Amino acid sequence: MGNTWTAVVVWALRDGPRRPVELRRRIGGISGKVLGETLRRLAHHGLVTHRRHREAPPRVDYELTPLGRTLLPLIEAFGAWAFDHAEEVLDAQDRWEALHAADPEGAASAEPQGAAEPQEAVGVRGAEEDEG
Repeated sequence: MGNTWTAVVVWALRDGPRRPVELRRRIGGISGKVLGETLRRLAHHGLVTHRRHREAPPRVDYELTPLGRTLLPLIEAFGAWAFDHAEEVLDAQDRWEALHAADPEGAASAEPQGAAEPQEAVGVRGAEEDEG
């Protein structure tokens, strides 16, 4: 779920199967390439099914699997949180921008002192393959 578009695409599929062109229209602002990548990733994780219809012209649609549907309450809860706290988030952004407007380098110094360096992911499938 770490991809920017994942939750948006899952939410757009909540009402049933959709063709890619319908998804792009419903979502707005997503390129065909990014939508295709996101749908393939969701299918790889078992969250959507990809169905090809034998028609002329060929038609493809995507639908949430039962596993994918389990994400809907979480996405809805996150959306409700964002709606409830939008003003607080916008105020925090305004404060941050005002603080750093005079000092463009301030963004780098805004990290808490003693912040840990990022650590490598452990147990990620494929990580062992990259080492050898």
